[in-house]
Amino acid sequence: MTNSLNPIQEDKRTAIVDILRGWALLGVAIGNYVDFRYIGLDRFIQKKGAFSEVISFFNLTFFSAKSWTLLSILFGYGFAILINNVAEKGKNPVSFFCWRMFILFAFAFVNSAFWLGDILKDYAFLGLFLLLFYRSSPRTILISSIVLLVFIPFLTAYINSIKQTLPDVQSTAKYLKLFYSDNWLDVFQFNLLGTYYQEMINLPYAITVHVVMFALMLLGFYAQKINFFNRLPELKKSLKRTLIITFFLAIASGILFQIFLKQTVVFTYFNPVFWTIISTMLFIASGICLLYANGKLKTVFNYFRVSGKMTLTNYLMQNIIAFFLFSGAGFKIYNTLPYWFYFFLAIFVFTIQLFISKWWLDRYNYGPVEWLWRVLSYRKMFPLKKTVQSDIVTDVKPIL
Repeated sequence: MTNSLNPIQEDKRTAIVDILRGWALLGVAIGNYVDFRYIGLDRFIQKKGAFSEVISFFNLTFFSAKSWTLLSILFGYGFAILINNVAEKGKNPVSFFCWRMFILFAFAFVNSAFWLGDILKDYAFLGLFLLLFYRSSPRTILISSIVLLVFIPFLTAYINSIKQTLPDVQSTAKYLKLFYSDNWLDVFQFNLLGTYYQEMINLPYAITVHVVMFALMLLGFYAQKINFFNRLPELKKSLKRTLIITFFLAIASGILFQIFLKQTVVFTYFNPVFWTIISTMLFIASGICLLYANGKLKTVFNYFRVSGKMTLTNYLMQNIIAFFLFSGAGFKIYNTLPYWFYFFLAIFVFTIQLFISKWWLDRYNYGPVEWLWRVLSYRKMFPLKKTVQSDIVTDVKPIL
């Protein structure tokens, strides 16, 4: 064993984690692209056709907010692996991870210039708080996560009751002029202002969403502590049980949400919307894990896996592509097309990325942004292009 600090070796990556990242990335693409339809003065009065209504319902049920919540779990899982790797080498995990999160903040700033819904800054910020738990026992981590998850409906209701006057960047004429401008710097300014007003100081996002993210990061941290994703074959019964429980929890919390929505007094103190989102996300994730453990959809999962290995690169590229398609600095599509167009365009872009990711990783060790992040994090160069020897090793690597 060497004390040299290096990234996690390829043969130690857990396939299902990358598969889940790939699935989440699809939902992120759909959510971000659909959101472009709501940038404009008419954002609240646009009507959908019958087909778009069906697509919208499907998106709301299976994708909306399910992706960033799943990615939060996977971020916590990855955090635990990284911390263990650094500690095993006798290095200071706190200083290393703080530096790594600082670099992620830099990526977040660049991404925020292209898209006002950046999520990297949130993971970088909350990642620093995860350091408070890196010496904690699995029990402490799990209890902390559960307490936060139970508390969320009360927090959601309370935060939503606080009146806050902020400009709606996406529907205010003076800001929209920036979005419609053919000057790149104007559009960058629009996105940075949107990030600031809609996420950084907007209380429902700045507080509630961050608490949800952190609770799920702790859940992912706990999953790594018990080696959950590497034990799927022996946990099939537990996965089936989780699948059934989360299915009924999603339905029950969804019904509660609809009932309380009409009961203003109750809804002021208890809003279970995130319970519905999290239950549905866990239902979908459990289903994917169960399919994987049973050896189903191998070809599909292999493509999702390579996409998940390049999550950061693919995420940034999705937003850059959208920047050129929708803004005044590009093709000026704006919000002029039906809802279904944005939905299926996201799927198309993601599908192309699947094939590009496979082509790239057949030739290179990392995605380009992943490679840059590693180089900056570890402050040393790593070979980007695969050698003949590394290709041979890749062919015989175990799945888990």
